Amino acid sequence: MTVTWLRGLLTRRPLRVWGTAAGVALTTAFLALLLAFIATGRANMTARAAASVPVDWQVLLGPQGSVPAAARAIRAATPVKTLLPVGYADVAALSAVTGPAGQVTTQTTGAGKVLGLPPGYVAAFPAELRALVGATQGVLVSQQTAANLHAGVGDRVTVTRYGAPPVAVTVAGVVDLPAADSLFQAVGAPKGLAPQAPPDNVLLVPRAQFDHLFAPQRAARPDTVRTQLHVRLATTLPADPGQAFALVSRLANNVEARLAGSAVVGNTLGATLDGAREGALYAQALFLFLGLPGALLAAALTVTVAGASGTQRAGEAALLRVRGAAEGLILRLGAGEALVVAALGLLAGLGVAALLAPALAGTPLTGASLLWPGLVGLLLALGAVLLPTLGAVRSSTVAAQRLAVRRSRVPLWQRLYVDAMLLILAGVVFWRSAAGGYQLVLAPEGVTQASIQSEAFLAPLALWLGGTLLAVRLLGLLLRRNVLGQLLRPVSGRLSSIVAAALERQGGVLSRGTALVALAVAFALSTSIFNATYNDQARVDAILTNGSDVTVTGTAAGPAGPQLSALKVLPGVSAAQPLIHRYAYVGADLQDIYGIDAAHFTEVSHLSNTYFKDLGAQAALVKLAARPDALFVSQETVNDYNLSLGDAVRLRLLNARTHQYAVVPFTFVGVVREFPTAPKDSFLVTNAAYLAQQTGNPVAEVALLKVSGNPQQVVDGARRLTASLPGVQITDLGSARTRVSSGLTAVNLAGLSRIELGFAVLLLAGATGLVLALGLTERRRTFTVLGALGATSRQLGAFLNGEALVIVGLGGAFGLVIGLGVAQTLIKLLQGVFDPPPEGLLMPWVYLGLLLISAVVSTGVAVVVARRASGRRVTEVLRAS
Repeated sequence: MTVTWLRGLLTRRPLRVWGTAAGVALTTAFLALLLAFIATGRANMTARAAASVPVDWQVLLGPQGSVPAAARAIRAATPVKTLLPVGYADVAALSAVTGPAGQVTTQTTGAGKVLGLPPGYVAAFPAELRALVGATQGVLVSQQTAANLHAGVGDRVTVTRYGAPPVAVTVAGVVDLPAADSLFQAVGAPKGLAPQAPPDNVLLVPRAQFDHLFAPQRAARPDTVRTQLHVRLATTLPADPGQAFALVSRLANNVEARLAGSAVVGNTLGATLDGAREGALYAQALFLFLGLPGALLAAALTVTVAGASGTQRAGEAALLRVRGAAEGLILRLGAGEALVVAALGLLAGLGVAALLAPALAGTPLTGASLLWPGLVGLLLALGAVLLPTLGAVRSSTVAAQRLAVRRSRVPLWQRLYVDAMLLILAGVVFWRSAAGGYQLVLAPEGVTQASIQSEAFLAPLALWLGGTLLAVRLLGLLLRRNVLGQLLRPVSGRLSSIVAAALERQGGVLSRGTALVALAVAFALSTSIFNATYNDQARVDAILTNGSDVTVTGTAAGPAGPQLSALKVLPGVSAAQPLIHRYAYVGADLQDIYGIDAAHFTEVSHLSNTYFKDLGAQAALVKLAARPDALFVSQETVNDYNLSLGDAVRLRLLNARTHQYAVVPFTFVGVVREFPTAPKDSFLVTNAAYLAQQTGNPVAEVALLKVSGNPQQVVDGARRLTASLPGVQITDLGSARTRVSSGLTAVNLAGLSRIELGFAVLLLAGATGLVLALGLTERRRTFTVLGALGATSRQLGAFLNGEALVIVGLGGAFGLVIGLGVAQTLIKLLQGVFDPPPEGLLMPWVYLGLLLISAVVSTGVAVVVARRASGRRVTEVLRAS
């Protein structure tokens, strides 16, 4: 009998079975893909963190430490790919005598550092040095030191040593030190290492020459000459950044234990993974915030689809009882239906997820990605089918099961005002986060345990559910007060009051349908707005890093400014602007200073209002252009030097005519938090014309290009034009985005966005179409009887259109308000994702239009199906009912 019953369901009730199975499939597929994205996101964060570290470990040897003993201890603790000893020496000054005959000048710097690099160091750690001019072997001088000394290839630089006479060396090349912060970090701090401002003056010499030059200084002042072992690990790291951080930390501790205090491990890799695990937790929170509502909505759709056939199930149970079936048999038949639904749903859902995961998530589904969604899908199918069947079986009498009209009661949640409590809870949690000091992710530095503030999920979830329940309450008020008749007049005409009265008696069905549509619209709207804002902010973050669509970064020896006119006419370039990038001393602190044309800078770059304190971007540019000596100062510098608006700031800048640092006066007019191409801590922004005049050098080092065509074509053209410039770099937004590691906008969530938005369309179509079709099909007996009594097709359509308008129209309107609120809440709570924070919501109009079309089409199809059902012959409908 069970087989016969199931065969009958598949043939006579296909919409009920396949509709419920579709809900199970959506739920399991969504959960499986969500787990795959989380796993991929963690692995990508770990890989990116490891790849961004120029040197994994910098092991500082103590006075009693030896290179062979330390090397043995390191290799015994973990596999090692590269291990090279590097010498560090403090020097009192560097000086050089340069210039053509008759114009010879002597430049002398302050204290500096000399590094001794062993053979093969540049090849082993390529991220540490970038060649600009001359060779990459021999005596190398850093770019800023070369500018300070006005020295180049072939010049002699005198090194003033501690406890030993000065010694002169010949410069073989000029290099940039991209990773100077980590190269000169303070190894040996309480936590193993600490950030430290890199020295202004750096000289690099071969290790053999270093040992010869600083042997006397080591003997006289051993505290000024040290040795570090630079290590590249060959250890296989776990995919999770937190686990990788814990592993690397244990290995570093093991090395220090083996060396018994004779060395300290500067765990650069561990410090980077320490930051990455916070980003990974933000990624996990992001996936959960955006993904779990979709899974819950798919589950609600499944339950609603199954519940929409409640009257039909009650009738079937009554018929079975009349024919002598026991309760156990009816439950077994329901269990069989549930298992069929589960099998169809799991097969379809997990199959689709397995096909999509490699393309969208970048990884095949694992056992965990299949097991948990499969279990959830099975429980969902059992609950969605068995609970209504159990309710039908437990009815007191057959007559009660066949009763079409029951006495309705106000739901318990309305009597308890659960909707109001949820909205109050959402407001309180949101207010706490907006008040300041809130952290979604708790990842204490150096501590292996990290967590997500679970209460953060309460605000969007409570707003989502509370707003939907409030919508249901408001719908009930509309129905009870017959206000609905006025709303239905455009679609129901003179029958609007009759249709409203009929719909009032169907309040439970309408409430479920409206709630589901509101949830679907809210999910689709909030997800699409967040994803659009996220993607736009990723572009803003890339522009902040790169400066413009394409940036040509020259050097003091090979500036890009002279090529600006040629770069401007490249195919695909719509605008070009110069950017002066120099260095200035604020007191004893050397900082980056940028000179811009305030009137035209935004033609090639983006300035957010959040970049400036107490000023919008446009107002800041106006203020900068208002006076030639205007200076915007970073917040850190303002704090360090206790500056106030209007203060005179005297900076020391290198003069191109005298080759000496001269004092240049500026006026402090505002605080700048971030600026394109600038570092995150200390920098200055001023007018390019004033900076060029005061330094005697009008040439800009950087050219910013706005691209309207193919960026790669522009990059190739710029590369050809600047091929002769030493040390020039050409970057575009795509390459900048892959380099960004300061925030989660570096994570490409395009695959997750596509699957979320695609699922949102399917869920909305299911909510508006499938549920409506099921509900209307359940009432086809009523429509058929009305037709038999003489109701015209237009009059029947008034009932159908009225129900569709209530469920789709009012549900969509409620969902629109809820979605906007949830989107704003998500962006506020996930503000740690954005760097810099967005200025406002970005509306994805194209997607929203697609969403509207999907809802209209699915609703139209459902109404057409119901009309056709109402046109069947009376005897056939009554016999099938």
